Amino acid sequence: MNKLSLKGRVFIASDIHLGQDAPATAAAFHDFLDQAARQADHLILAGDIFDAWIGDDVALVDPDPWLHASLEALQRVARAIPLWMGRGNRDFLMGARLLRHIGAHALPEPALLDTDAGRILLAHGDEYCTADRRYQRFRALVRSPTIQRIYLALPLRTRKRIAAWARSRSQHSNQYKDIRIMDVEPGAVAHALHQAQADLLIHGHTHRPGRYRVDEAHGDLERVVIPDWDFDHAATARGGWVCIDASGVHIVQHGRTA
Repeated sequence: MNKLSLKGRVFIASDIHLGQDAPATAAAFHDFLDQAARQADHLILAGDIFDAWIGDDVALVDPDPWLHASLEALQRVARAIPLWMGRGNRDFLMGARLLRHIGAHALPEPALLDTDAGRILLAHGDEYCTADRRYQRFRALVRSPTIQRIYLALPLRTRKRIAAWARSRSQHSNQYKDIRIMDVEPGAVAHALHQAQADLLIHGHTHRPGRYRVDEAHGDLERVVIPDWDFDHAATARGGWVCIDASGVHIVQHGRTA
């Protein structure tokens, strides 16, 4: 198990989905990064920071203005406090070159956090959606180092077309899936927690922020779902993070003091 000792105040955010069509979300997120630099001892971004990621060369060669601004905001916070960045189901191709450019650390998958609130298991969350077998097959395929090398060797234009096709296909498929299939599977969560010898899992991915019992069969086990972000397309703007400190684990909404 990948262990991180993170004492003091820890902020965890996930599912920001930064992209060209989300300027208000980016502005709110940049404000949060500045707040984290002032108030937290560690910052973790637990995946789907970007709505899509098709290779580190996109960021390092000639990034679009929206991406350049977000990278600068990430660099600022990384200069102030340790920044850990994890990969989600949308930005799993983030690599070492990007992390070096920002000055961030790679978040282990999953990570066992030793915090002032105790031992906590942290993951993006999609790995526990085991009832969605089609997605898990796709996840295993695209996480293959061989497949990733082949994809990253393609011309940029081709990578963009493939990413757009995959995103459209995923959105269309999710419209017809039972909502329970796209949530985490209690048995998978319980198994992971038992392996980690922890009672609490923090994850994102499902866009259903809150604190939950894993299920009736595992009444002592809990999970906290990190808020997702959308200040551009949602009927009600939303965003937030999880704060861990000596007083416990708390969900904080954007615009409120942690």
